[in-house]
Amino acid sequence: MTDTQSEALRHVVAARSEAEKGPSGQTIRAIRKVGVIGAGTMGTGIAMAMSNAGLSVTLVETSEQALARGLDMIRANYEATAAKGRLTPEQVEERMQRIVGRTDMDGFRDADLIVEAVFEDMKVKLEIFRQLDAIAPPDAILATNTSRLDVNEIARATSRPQSVVGMHFFSPAHVMKLLEVVRGTATGSEVLATVMALAKQIGKQPVLVGVCDGFVGNRMVSHYTREAQFLVEEGASPGQVDGALERFGMAMGPLRMQDMAGLDISWAARKRAAPTRPADIRYCKIADTICEAGRFGQKTGAGFYRYEPGSRKPLPDPRVEEIAVACAAEAGIKRRVISDEEIVERTIFALVNEAANILADGIAQRGSDIDVIYADGYGFPATRGGPLFYADEVGLAKVAERVAAFHAAHGVLWTPAPLLLALARSGKRLSSYV
Repeated sequence: MTDTQSEALRHVVAARSEAEKGPSGQTIRAIRKVGVIGAGTMGTGIAMAMSNAGLSVTLVETSEQALARGLDMIRANYEATAAKGRLTPEQVEERMQRIVGRTDMDGFRDADLIVEAVFEDMKVKLEIFRQLDAIAPPDAILATNTSRLDVNEIARATSRPQSVVGMHFFSPAHVMKLLEVVRGTATGSEVLATVMALAKQIGKQPVLVGVCDGFVGNRMVSHYTREAQFLVEEGASPGQVDGALERFGMAMGPLRMQDMAGLDISWAARKRAAPTRPADIRYCKIADTICEAGRFGQKTGAGFYRYEPGSRKPLPDPRVEEIAVACAAEAGIKRRVISDEEIVERTIFALVNEAANILADGIAQRGSDIDVIYADGYGFPATRGGPLFYADEVGLAKVAERVAAFHAAHGVLWTPAPLLLALARSGKRLSSYV
């Protein structure tokens, strides 16, 4: 009860309780019928999460073939769970019967909530929300599962921006606990309260966040994975980077995580950002070069690692070493031996520094919310309390000192967050910042 691990675990439990509170004094709307657009990995997982909670689901795809593939995926997931003894055959059928597939949106005319879960293309999402605006009931909640796009822009495509909210599920959506509830500028408090309550109904841990590129979790993880890739360029192997962080306690290293998620997703985001990327800021081309070779991670059998058919076990690939050596040479970087300690500090303190900026920007309500996001959505060890609790235990003065050293060595990407410096001087904690 007196050691740091116990304190860290109690911090996470208390933080979850605080994070799940929605706006007070608001009417909670009844959600009985849910529409889901997109029968890919995310859409099918969301449909399952809703059906698991006893809700009726209409799942929409653009073609009968894509719809059949999605429904087959749902059944396969349920039957795999049943094979482990966690569901009876009768329960599998009950859950399947609550999910109705369609290739049109007419089934949304009496929906209480509609969740869009198509790929990350703003033009496609805007067109979908224009259609939803025309067909959905006046009091329906319209949600987007985008992981980083502008919820405010999506809301403006409708005549009812107060009804539009972000519901960022994590993959696989029927398993992962975290749900980032994204509050747009116009999102109504009643809508937020309802979605926060629904999250608990479907077994999720909600955290309310604001609008920016990547919201909280993915805005931070961009800095984490950036440093992981820089470390590979500078001389570490993917296995060393992932191994160091997994020994630290992460459920999965950053490069394995990217291979599992699909490298093409973050590649698309980088290509969108390319026109506005400052030319004088360091940029690592390793991930781009891997993608250009058609290596998108586990789904293609190769990414930062290679994978045998039917296996998810990451295997070292000499081709990635060749790419890293070539990218380092092009960038004028002399490769070197890198310690596990540097790997942990560079990646974890990058998370902490950006978290301080997020708090200062008001994107997260409180420091402890960020710890919940990382413990429940990104595999950060709960025994370390989340990245901000961990930084507090290390000592913010030491963290600020290391960030300043990385700034001197690596440039503007390591500019110390003013809030981090201020709290380090005052002796206050990031994890309790409100």
